[in-house]
Amino acid sequence: MTKYGLIGYPLGHSFSAGFFNEKFQREHIDALYENYEIPDISQLIGILKDHQEIKGLNVTIPYKEQVIPLLHSISDEAKAIGAVNVISVCRKNGKMQLTGHNTDVTGFKESISLLLKSTHRKALILGTGGASKAVDYALNTMGIETAFVSRSTGKGSYTYKDLTPDMIKEYPVIINCSPVGMYPHMDECPPLPYEAMDNNNLLYDLIYNPQETLFLKKGKLQGATVKNGLEMLHMQAYAAWDIWQSGK
Repeated sequence: MTKYGLIGYPLGHSFSAGFFNEKFQREHIDALYENYEIPDISQLIGILKDHQEIKGLNVTIPYKEQVIPLLHSISDEAKAIGAVNVISVCRKNGKMQLTGHNTDVTGFKESISLLLKSTHRKALILGTGGASKAVDYALNTMGIETAFVSRSTGKGSYTYKDLTPDMIKEYPVIINCSPVGMYPHMDECPPLPYEAMDNNNLLYDLIYNPQETLFLKKGKLQGATVKNGLEMLHMQAYAAWDIWQSGK
């Protein structure tokens, strides 16, 4: 039986196994999707050796950047972004070839494009990890200027302490790429001046569990348009499946 899976740590929040296994059952595909929760990225090679049936993997926090040195090649888009969320595994003549891709860009662009207005020319990206790099790349290709926000000085363009009500007006699109607010920490949210938001703001949270984070709830109360990351996950998952089936 062919296997696919997800590497990351921790994986309690992941939807991928259910999504793909339901797809396999529905479409009568002889395959299985499993979670591989590894506390260190160096364990990846051992997993691939122990599970010769694996033909593809998804990659999530915190390994989207750390996995790159273990790969034999990466797509041009993944190279430009500096992060990988899909690995195709090719085995020929006893040798294994690992190729990295990034489908977060496709998923995010397709998910957010219909919500964007002509006034949405600038965006704040909360977080500086692998997912935030894909979001930055996607927004830039759509002509939107971006700035990163981080808890630590030097990691982003701004820290949360730098954000003022005027900046919320200047950067009406705000994308949460951090894990803040994810289950089970649903009473947390990024520290923003939410009171400055209005119906010109668009808040997008890559988190999908809970369906409506406190970040989205606070923006919604001010009239902002809000959306979670579930559709993005579906879009990037379909793109990952296409990559695995193409053998690239």
